[in-house]
Amino acid sequence: MCGITGYIGNKNAIPIVMDALRRLEYRGYDSAGIAYLAGDKIEVKRCKGKINALESLVNSLKVSSNLAIGHTRWATHGKPSDENAHPHRSDGIVIVHNGIIENYVELKHRLQSEGYTFTSETDTEVLCHLINRYAAASTLEDAVRAAVRDVRGAYAFAVVNEHEPDRIIAVRKESPLVIGLGENEYFLASDVPAFLSHSKEVIFLDNNEMAILHRDGVIVTDFEGNPLNKSVSTISWSPSMAEKGGYRHFMLKEIYEQPRAIADTIRGRVFPEKGEVALEEFGFTPEAIKGIDKIFIVACGTSYHAGIIGKYMIEELARIPVETDIASEFRYRNPIISEDTLFVAITQSGETADTLAASREAGRLGAKVLSICNVIGSTASRESDFVFYTHSGPEIGVASTKAFTAQIVALYLLAIALGRAKGTLTEEAASGLIEELLHLPAKVEYVLELDNQIGALAKDFIKARNFLYLGRGINYPIALEGALKLKEISYIHAEGYPAGEMKHGPIALIDEELPVVVLAPSGKLYEKVTSNMEEVKSRGGTIIAITSKDKKSINNLSKYSISINESNAYLNTVLLTVPLQLLAYHIAVLRGCDVDQPRNLAKSVTVE
Repeated sequence: MCGITGYIGNKNAIPIVMDALRRLEYRGYDSAGIAYLAGDKIEVKRCKGKINALESLVNSLKVSSNLAIGHTRWATHGKPSDENAHPHRSDGIVIVHNGIIENYVELKHRLQSEGYTFTSETDTEVLCHLINRYAAASTLEDAVRAAVRDVRGAYAFAVVNEHEPDRIIAVRKESPLVIGLGENEYFLASDVPAFLSHSKEVIFLDNNEMAILHRDGVIVTDFEGNPLNKSVSTISWSPSMAEKGGYRHFMLKEIYEQPRAIADTIRGRVFPEKGEVALEEFGFTPEAIKGIDKIFIVACGTSYHAGIIGKYMIEELARIPVETDIASEFRYRNPIISEDTLFVAITQSGETADTLAASREAGRLGAKVLSICNVIGSTASRESDFVFYTHSGPEIGVASTKAFTAQIVALYLLAIALGRAKGTLTEEAASGLIEELLHLPAKVEYVLELDNQIGALAKDFIKARNFLYLGRGINYPIALEGALKLKEISYIHAEGYPAGEMKHGPIALIDEELPVVVLAPSGKLYEKVTSNMEEVKSRGGTIIAITSKDKKSINNLSKYSISINESNAYLNTVLLTVPLQLLAYHIAVLRGCDVDQPRNLAKSVTVE
């Protein structure tokens, strides 16, 4: 995944685009570049490394420009290098690109046979030369339309031409692109935070759409040139919501934002005195719910872990069978789906390529599609039959934190709504579940007060090479999520495992050098978990236990313990998650890792 941005208007475009690149750096950070109009020529500055490296090139410029495009790269074709950095150019054509051109080898050979030479390893340079080929005999708009007919893949790009210096052409196919509207100025970007300090009025491009940005307006067409009447959306996020706000890292800020994110996801959606969840927030009717006889929950990464938790909740509270799938696997396994199937897609960004592809396949097979996502106007929200927005605000850190716990809350609300509509939950029982939910933000606040304790504990594990995370029942996916967080940001190998499966293999790994994190809240499986802890302790493993405040007996089994104020078994998943986020964060910081932009990872994976 990469980040692209652009500006045309009556201000100096260079600092505006550089600021946008800084805000998009979470999308790609192995190289960056900018192209700007200088007189009648387009100049390109690009280099390997993060935005700081590009800034050192740009800050010395004594030039002002009212048109610029920029790019921050996460390599897909070609290693990180100055040559592979964007923008790419072909004579007067300059382009920035996110995505993959699948048939670039075929096109490259064709262009080479026509005399074009290549200076990079990227598929983007192929697209640039291809547009240049057609621009020799047509306008830039027509050249772009001709080029996209030749290419296959998922992409978004912005292109400019020295010979038509009054416009930027922006194109979207299976990769996010949004246009910002200002007073005699217009913006484009892969994501809203790039220009949020300048404009909250936006147009979201859909697949197979092109926007022509002039100094006096924006025209949107399809790939055939037919004008489209696009609606304008207003973004509710404030620019400060996308800033660090005094925290050392975005990740830490977002961990601390979880009480607010949870409260915002709940607000206005529950009626505790009636034991009801507002069905209209999901787009459902009671009649639509009654016909559901099976549910698929499909997602990737952290969102997939939320989906497993959702399976436990829905099956227990609504008694509807649920299958959970990794999105990249779902679309290739010929699933059994009918018109009575509800397909739930979970995606923070609403742009995750595998999740979108799985949703489209489910819809094609007859399922109704519900998307749980965080970004208003995202592709997932526009393409689904129903949508439920988590109100986390922008999540900039690559490793998801507040979006994950808000997803758990969304699934909890869905399970209650389904249970009430199916008649498996009484009003009294549902009221109790909702009351517990209303107390959750305060309980998360208590867990956050343990930050210093967890930070001190983390110092003992900065040289660890492996970790094992154990949980049972609904807490097993929390073990998976805890291990994933540690892997993502500290680069320590970690595994999440069902505690009851430990004897079927992982027990062979346990020795005095292996830290073992055990999730041990109260509940029907508590004694089973303490038995697993006994097995770890007897083999010399170092146990870090996360348990209830009143479970002092756990101290006899663990070297370290973290105590939470418990909720019910479903919401304990949130309370157990927060210490694991903080543990991973502090270990990574102590190891000198870049927690906001971990190596090789991107925030939203928009290619398969």
